[in-house]
Order: sequence, then C-alpha cells, then structure tokens
Amino acid sequence: MLKILCKNRSIFKYFRSVNSKKRILVAPLDWGLGHASRCVPIAKALEKEGYEVVFAASGRPLELLIQEFPRNDFIKLEGYNISYPKNGQMALSMLSQLFKIWKGIRQEHKQLQQIIDDYNIDGVISDNRYGLYSKKVPCVFVTHQLQIQSPIFSENLQKINFKYIQKFDECWVPDSDTHQLSGQLSKANKSPFKCQYIGALSRFESLEKTEELDVLAIVSGPEPQRSMFEELLRKQLIASKFKAVLVLGKTEENKEEEIGNLKVISHLNAKSLNQQMVNANVVISRSGYSTVMDIAKLHKKAIFVPTPGQTEQLYLAKYFYDKNVAFATHQKDFNIKNALIRSSEFNGFKAKIDNTDWKNIFEVFNKIYNLA
Repeated sequence: MLKILCKNRSIFKYFRSVNSKKRILVAPLDWGLGHASRCVPIAKALEKEGYEVVFAASGRPLELLIQEFPRNDFIKLEGYNISYPKNGQMALSMLSQLFKIWKGIRQEHKQLQQIIDDYNIDGVISDNRYGLYSKKVPCVFVTHQLQIQSPIFSENLQKINFKYIQKFDECWVPDSDTHQLSGQLSKANKSPFKCQYIGALSRFESLEKTEELDVLAIVSGPEPQRSMFEELLRKQLIASKFKAVLVLGKTEENKEEEIGNLKVISHLNAKSLNQQMVNANVVISRSGYSTVMDIAKLHKKAIFVPTPGQTEQLYLAKYFYDKNVAFATHQKDFNIKNALIRSSEFNGFKAKIDNTDWKNIFEVFNKIYNLA
C-alpha cells in the first residue's frame, strides 16, 4: 500500500522526538526502471547503517520501489515528462526538449526545498535527478554518465552536465575507479568536482539454479520503444521453440501467460528476477547500465539490443562487443537464432566486479556532513 506522507509538521516533530533516526530521501530518475532498481541496494545499505529511507518517485519506478519496500514512506515526485521518438532519433528529440527538461529540473528543485521542511529530511540521494540539490541538507548525485555521449553539441552538453552535478555535495559513480563496466562514460576528465567511485550497484546475488532455461528476455525502457521491443521478442521467441521467459517490465500489472515453451510475465520482483537470471543460459536485454551491472554481478552471457538512438546504450553495447564480452545487434537487425549462435563466440561477464564498501562510504559521509 502506498503511504503518502502528510504535511503536518507537528506530527513529524513528535515522530522525531521518539525516533532519532536520520531521514534520507532517495529519488531515482523515471526514465525506465534502471535508476530505481539500482537505488534498491543503496536504500538497503542506508537502512542497515541505521538511517530511515523515504522515497520520491513516480510511474513504474515508484511501483517497483513500493514492491521492494512496502513498509517505507513515499512521496510522489513527477519526472520531466519526456516523450520518446519511434524513429530512433533520440539525440535530436532530447535536444528539442531541452527547455522541458530545464523546466522540470527547476520545478523539482523548488519542490525539494518544501519536501525537506515538510518531511524533516536530513539528506538527499538523487539518482540522475539534476534538480534535487539544496543548501539545507547534504545532497549526493548518483550517476555513471560523466561523459555525455551525443553526436552533436557534446561539449556544450558536457558543460551543462558538470554545472548541475557541481551543485551537489558529492558525486557517487557506481563503478570502480578503473571504469570496469562503464568505460569512458564514467571518466571524470577535467570535472570541477570530486567523484567517489563506489563500485557496481546490483540488487542481485549468486544463487543455485532451480531449472534450466535457454533464454531470459527482459523488456525495459521508455515507450514507444519498449512495446516495439516486446512485440519483436514475443514473435521470435514463440517461433524459436526455445524454453524462455519474457519479462515485460510492467510494474502496474500482475499477469502471466504460457505460449508453448514461452512464459510471458508482466513483472518480477527482485528475488524472482534474480532467480530467473541465474537459471538462464543467456540474457537478452537492453544495454542500460543498471542491467549491465546485474548481468555482470551474476557472470552471465548476454545479448544486448540497445534502444534505437539512445547513445549511452549504443556505446555500452559496442564497448562489450569490442571486448568480446557480449554479442550486440541493432533492434532492426535482431534475429534470435542468429544472435544465439553468435553469442556462443563471446566470453560473457566473467571478471569479478568490485563490491561496494558501504561502511566506509557512510563513515566518510557522516564525518563530513555530521549525520551520525
């Protein structure tokens, strides 16, 4: 059940008098589920260290977090209301909506100041939400996108990116300082702020297989490309006769259907998705960075199909293809039988990834910002 916090300050003053835990607002961007899913290990680490976590989100990311943290409090905070193209011209579309994004950033920045006062927030952790900075409390910006990938105006976009990140007290990068999984994306070249590389973030853990599964296919990301990818995978998986599970990333639904050897599931919680990924011989998915971290954590083989025109995913797909880690193909060229044959030529994610040292991170955080 969604618990929307009320704005009665007397209630919160009483609550604070009987509960001395510091309250941290965790707020992911709403572009797909990846930002929300990688906030799960952050929130769990915060709670383990004695903090109380309040979430701010909207749409499917909000639904995902409610399912993972049913006892926590939530604030509905709308995103930037971005529309996505069908033709894959993502860069041009984003540029044409820069004013809308800027307006959304200003709006959420204004809202945050009131949220801090109304809900007694002691600190903020923002995953790629550029407006969630404040002088009232320490604010952390979480991102792996320090080097913006854009075919045009890349230098200008880079300056804007750094300008906003600099407004935060800290920048946490979910990778090692050797850029093991993110490549050039997370290199802080000439950045005017200090980055703390906190290690890869994944809500998954190593498990034993419970069944043999040929393929786990995961659909994610913004519409309309999400539905286009779903339709493509559904048709080809049914025709292929492989034993497969197709997860649709629809957190608002609870549906499951079986078509021959294919099981189609609207949404899986972290525990169930973790198990299905362990069971699968190969994972077919977008090359979003949060998905990359999950697959790397479990040392799986992957076939990446980047969202058309999404430059970050195109970069990561090529990056792992060139390193002979994972086969990648454009959505328009996707053929599951050919992809599985080609995938056998790649090594998969075998390298051990760095674990996040949360204890050390929070000790530094507490010491600098007096949150202990």
